[in-house]
Amino acid sequence: MSDTNWEERYQTGDMPWEKGEPSPGLVDFLAAHPHLSRGTVAVPGCGTGHDVRAWAKAGFEASGFDLAPSAIRLADEKTREVGLSAQFQVSDFLADSPPQPFDWLFEHTLFCAIDPSLREKYVESVLRWIKPGGQFLAVHYMIPDEDGPPFGTTREEILKRFSPDFQLMKDWVPRSYPNRIGLEWMLWWKRIGS
Repeated sequence: MSDTNWEERYQTGDMPWEKGEPSPGLVDFLAAHPHLSRGTVAVPGCGTGHDVRAWAKAGFEASGFDLAPSAIRLADEKTREVGLSAQFQVSDFLADSPPQPFDWLFEHTLFCAIDPSLREKYVESVLRWIKPGGQFLAVHYMIPDEDGPPFGTTREEILKRFSPDFQLMKDWVPRSYPNRIGLEWMLWWKRIGS
Protein backbone atom coordinates (compact mmCIF):
# COMPACT_ATOMS: atom_id res chain seq x y z
CA MET A 1 0.00 0.00 0.00
CA SER A 2 2.88 2.31 0.80
CA ASP A 3 6.40 1.80 2.07
CA THR A 4 5.06 1.66 5.62
CA ASN A 5 5.71 -1.62 7.43
CA TRP A 6 2.33 -1.95 9.14
CA GLU A 7 3.19 -5.24 10.85
CA GLU A 8 6.28 -3.73 12.46
CA ARG A 9 4.24 -0.77 13.68
CA TYR A 10 1.74 -3.09 15.39
CA GLN A 11 4.53 -5.16 16.94
CA THR A 12 6.31 -2.08 18.32
CA GLY A 13 3.10 -0.38 19.45
CA ASP A 14 3.67 2.60 17.11
CA MET A 15 -0.05 3.00 16.37
CA PRO A 16 -1.21 6.61 16.67
CA TRP A 17 -4.36 5.63 14.75
CA GLU A 18 -5.39 3.18 17.51
CA LYS A 19 -8.00 5.10 19.50
CA GLY A 20 -9.41 2.24 21.59
CA GLU A 21 -12.95 2.65 20.23
CA PRO A 22 -14.84 2.58 16.93
CA SER A 23 -15.10 5.59 14.66
CA PRO A 24 -17.52 8.01 16.39
CA GLY A 25 -19.04 8.78 12.99
CA LEU A 26 -19.80 5.08 12.46
CA VAL A 27 -21.31 4.69 15.93
CA ASP A 28 -23.62 7.65 15.24
CA PHE A 29 -24.51 6.39 11.75
CA LEU A 30 -25.53 2.97 13.02
CA ALA A 31 -27.55 4.51 15.88
CA ALA A 32 -29.32 6.91 13.49
CA HIS A 33 -30.22 4.14 11.00
CA PRO A 34 -31.57 1.19 13.03
CA HIS A 35 -33.67 -0.06 10.11
CA LEU A 36 -30.88 -0.61 7.58
CA SER A 37 -31.26 -4.00 5.94
CA ARG A 38 -28.72 -6.25 7.62
CA GLY A 39 -26.20 -8.02 5.43
CA THR A 40 -22.50 -8.54 4.93
CA VAL A 41 -20.00 -5.77 5.57
CA ALA A 42 -16.28 -5.61 4.81
CA VAL A 43 -13.94 -3.33 6.74
CA PRO A 44 -10.58 -3.15 4.93
CA GLY A 45 -7.71 -1.74 6.97
CA CYS A 46 -9.61 -2.84 10.07
CA GLY A 47 -6.67 -2.65 12.49
CA THR A 48 -7.66 -4.10 15.85
CA GLY A 49 -11.29 -4.40 14.78
CA HIS A 50 -13.18 -1.66 16.66
CA ASP A 51 -15.28 -0.75 13.60
CA VAL A 52 -15.90 -4.41 12.72
CA ARG A 53 -17.24 -4.99 16.23
CA ALA A 54 -19.54 -1.95 15.91
CA TRP A 55 -21.08 -3.45 12.75
CA ALA A 56 -21.34 -6.91 14.36
CA LYS A 57 -23.01 -5.44 17.46
CA ALA A 58 -25.55 -3.76 15.15
CA GLY A 59 -26.48 -7.14 13.65
CA PHE A 60 -24.39 -7.24 10.50
CA GLU A 61 -22.28 -10.15 9.27
CA ALA A 62 -19.00 -8.28 9.67
CA SER A 63 -15.57 -9.12 8.29
CA GLY A 64 -12.32 -7.25 8.87
CA PHE A 65 -9.24 -7.29 6.66
CA ASP A 66 -5.76 -5.93 7.29
CA LEU A 67 -2.22 -6.28 5.93
CA ALA A 68 -0.76 -6.81 9.39
CA PRO A 69 -1.09 -10.30 10.92
CA SER A 70 -0.67 -8.80 14.42
CA ALA A 71 -3.65 -6.49 13.82
CA ILE A 72 -5.80 -9.44 12.74
CA ARG A 73 -4.71 -11.50 15.76
CA LEU A 74 -5.57 -8.63 18.14
CA ALA A 75 -8.90 -7.99 16.39
CA ASP A 76 -9.87 -11.65 16.67
CA GLU A 77 -8.87 -11.82 20.36
CA LYS A 78 -10.72 -8.62 21.29
CA THR A 79 -13.84 -9.74 19.43
CA ARG A 80 -13.95 -13.10 21.18
CA GLU A 81 -13.34 -11.39 24.56
CA VAL A 82 -16.53 -9.34 24.18
CA GLY A 83 -18.58 -12.28 22.90
CA LEU A 84 -19.20 -11.00 19.38
CA SER A 85 -18.95 -12.93 16.15
CA ALA A 86 -16.95 -11.55 13.22
CA GLN A 87 -14.47 -12.82 10.67
CA PHE A 88 -10.90 -11.49 10.38
CA GLN A 89 -8.41 -12.20 7.64
CA VAL A 90 -4.97 -11.00 6.57
CA SER A 91 -5.53 -9.45 3.17
CA ASP A 92 -4.17 -6.77 0.86
CA PHE A 93 -7.29 -4.83 -0.11
CA LEU A 94 -5.63 -3.39 -3.20
CA ALA A 95 -4.34 -6.68 -4.58
CA ASP A 96 -6.47 -9.54 -3.26
CA SER A 97 -9.86 -10.73 -4.41
CA PRO A 98 -12.58 -10.55 -1.78
CA PRO A 99 -13.78 -13.83 -0.24
CA GLN A 100 -17.22 -12.76 -1.53
CA PRO A 101 -18.82 -9.54 -2.79
CA PHE A 102 -20.20 -7.57 0.16
CA ASP A 103 -23.44 -5.64 0.72
CA TRP A 104 -21.52 -2.91 2.55
CA LEU A 105 -17.95 -1.69 2.65
CA PHE A 106 -16.87 0.65 5.45
CA GLU A 107 -13.56 2.40 5.58
CA HIS A 108 -12.25 4.78 8.19
CA THR A 109 -9.23 6.69 6.86
CA LEU A 110 -7.86 3.84 4.75
CA PHE A 111 -7.89 6.03 1.63
CA CYS A 112 -5.49 8.45 3.35
CA ALA A 113 -3.16 5.64 4.46
CA ILE A 114 -2.26 4.53 0.94
CA ASP A 115 0.16 6.28 -1.37
CA PRO A 116 -1.79 8.73 -3.58
CA SER A 117 -0.38 7.01 -6.68
CA LEU A 118 -2.49 3.96 -5.73
CA ARG A 119 -5.82 5.77 -5.38
CA GLU A 120 -7.16 4.68 -8.76
CA LYS A 121 -6.41 1.11 -7.73
CA TYR A 122 -8.23 1.80 -4.47
CA VAL A 123 -11.41 2.80 -6.35
CA GLU A 124 -11.13 -0.37 -8.47
CA SER A 125 -10.79 -2.42 -5.27
CA VAL A 126 -13.91 -0.86 -3.72
CA LEU A 127 -15.81 -1.83 -6.88
CA ARG A 128 -14.39 -5.36 -6.73
CA TRP A 129 -15.40 -5.84 -3.09
CA ILE A 130 -18.94 -4.39 -3.19
CA LYS A 131 -21.95 -6.02 -4.83
CA PRO A 132 -23.72 -4.04 -7.57
CA GLY A 133 -26.21 -1.87 -5.70
CA GLY A 134 -24.14 -2.26 -2.53
CA GLN A 135 -23.30 0.56 -0.15
CA PHE A 136 -20.00 2.26 0.57
CA LEU A 137 -19.64 4.24 3.79
CA ALA A 138 -16.38 6.15 4.20
CA VAL A 139 -14.77 8.51 6.68
CA HIS A 140 -12.02 10.54 5.03
CA TYR A 141 -9.32 12.47 6.86
CA MET A 142 -9.34 15.90 5.20
CA ILE A 143 -5.80 17.13 5.74
CA PRO A 144 -3.34 18.80 3.33
CA ASP A 145 -0.33 16.60 4.21
CA GLU A 146 1.66 15.22 1.28
CA ASP A 147 4.29 13.38 3.34
CA GLY A 148 2.11 10.67 4.84
CA PRO A 149 0.76 8.38 5.80
CA PRO A 150 -1.69 9.87 6.36
CA PHE A 151 -1.76 11.54 2.96
CA GLY A 152 -4.08 14.46 2.39
CA THR A 153 -6.98 14.68 -0.01
CA THR A 154 -9.65 17.15 -1.07
CA ARG A 155 -13.43 17.04 -1.48
CA GLU A 156 -12.93 17.56 -5.20
CA GLU A 157 -10.64 14.54 -5.50
CA ILE A 158 -12.99 12.25 -3.58
CA LEU A 159 -16.07 13.29 -5.59
CA LYS A 160 -14.18 13.00 -8.88
CA ARG A 161 -12.87 9.51 -8.08
CA PHE A 162 -16.10 7.97 -6.78
CA SER A 163 -18.94 9.78 -8.60
CA PRO A 164 -18.60 7.82 -11.87
CA ASP A 165 -19.47 4.51 -10.17
CA PHE A 166 -21.41 5.56 -7.07
CA GLN A 167 -24.44 7.68 -6.28
CA LEU A 168 -23.85 9.96 -3.30
CA MET A 169 -26.70 9.42 -0.84
CA LYS A 170 -25.50 11.80 1.86
CA ASP A 171 -22.34 13.50 3.14
CA TRP A 172 -21.59 15.30 6.40
CA VAL A 173 -18.91 16.22 8.92
CA PRO A 174 -19.15 13.45 11.54
CA ARG A 175 -18.44 13.43 15.25
CA SER A 176 -14.74 12.54 15.46
CA TYR A 177 -11.95 11.59 17.83
CA PRO A 178 -10.74 14.67 19.79
CA ASN A 179 -7.64 15.22 17.62
CA ARG A 180 -9.68 15.08 14.40
CA ILE A 181 -12.66 17.32 15.15
CA GLY A 182 -13.71 19.09 11.96
CA LEU A 183 -11.07 17.25 9.90
CA GLU A 184 -13.16 14.27 8.80
CA TRP A 185 -15.77 14.01 6.07
CA MET A 186 -18.22 11.11 5.95
CA LEU A 187 -19.87 9.95 2.74
CA TRP A 188 -22.59 7.37 2.12
CA TRP A 189 -22.52 6.06 -1.42
CA LYS A 190 -24.55 3.46 -3.29
CA ARG A 191 -22.87 1.55 -6.08
CA ILE A 192 -24.52 2.26 -9.42
CA GLY A 193 -25.72 -0.81 -11.28
CA SER A 194 -27.83 -3.83 -10.50
